[in-house]
Order: sequence, then C-alpha cells, then structure tokens
Amino acid sequence: MLLDFEDYLRHRQLAQWAPDGPEAMAMRRVPYTARKDLTDLTDAQRWALYAPWLEHDDPSVRANALICLIHQVNYLLDQQIEALEKRFVEDGGYSEQLATERLAERTRRKRAAQKDQTDRSDQSDRSDPIPECPQCGRAMALRTARGGRNPGSQFWGCTAYPECKGVINV
Repeated sequence: MLLDFEDYLRHRQLAQWAPDGPEAMAMRRVPYTARKDLTDLTDAQRWALYAPWLEHDDPSVRANALICLIHQVNYLLDQQIEALEKRFVEDGGYSEQLATERLAERTRRKRAAQKDQTDRSDQSDRSDPIPECPQCGRAMALRTARGGRNPGSQFWGCTAYPECKGVINV
C-alpha cells in the first residue's frame, strides 16, 4: 500500500512530505498529545485524532497522512519482530522448550524414584541414558554441532544453555 500511495502522488505530480517535515512530524506527535494510551480509545476517538489529515479536502494531504501512518505501523512491526527474535534466542522455540520440559520431567521422576528406593546397595545402579550437567546438575540434551571444529558431530549440551554452558562429548 505504501508504494500505491507514493505512486498516487507521483502520477498526479503532488508533493510528498519529507519524513522530517512539519506535516509528518505533526502526525508523529499525535500519540503523545492524546494524553491517553491510544489502545484505551474507541475507534471513533482514534479516528478523530487523525481526522484533520484523513478528512482533508486536498487528496495529497490524505495520501501523505496515510503514508505517515504506514511508516509508523512498519516501525512498530519491526520493533515487535525484533522483540520476538530476542525472546526466541533467549528462550528457544516451542520444540526446544517442550524438549526441555520433557527432560526436566524425566529428571523429576528419576529423583522421585531414587527417594522411594530403599537400600539397594548390593545391586548395580541403573543409570539414566540422559546424563546430568557436570556444572549445574540439570538434564543434558543431545545436540549436533553446526560449526566449529567438529561440524555434524553430536554432543550432550546443558538444557539451561545459554546460562550454563556444560558439555559432555558423546
């Protein structure tokens, strides 16, 4: 839509507002002058804030106002995507979180079973195929190296990564 409104102005030889021009800056100040969170306003109240531009008799003012609003939406979407990317890197994706929870549940069950066991010192201890982290004691996850010295090789990495960087070679 942004290109459509820019084309509209260009084909009719109408001026496009400069991004830092007085008209564009006045539109950018609207949320700050509303004295309220815009999400608390009704659609009619929000429309009224921008009505001087969107209901203007000059079509170039309306087109420029819509261009400003599109730029504001794009900026906000970019901020949201950046925040989601950061959260994904910090917390991992859904599958990774699910695997972490599954491993944590296995660890809880293992510890509960160890508490319930009485003295079985004469029997050999059956070890869980999932090792515990040598640094923090949490469950490890089997991972595959993507780069570094041994790309494609598997290793056990701590499920608390990036806080804990415990590793066990397979």
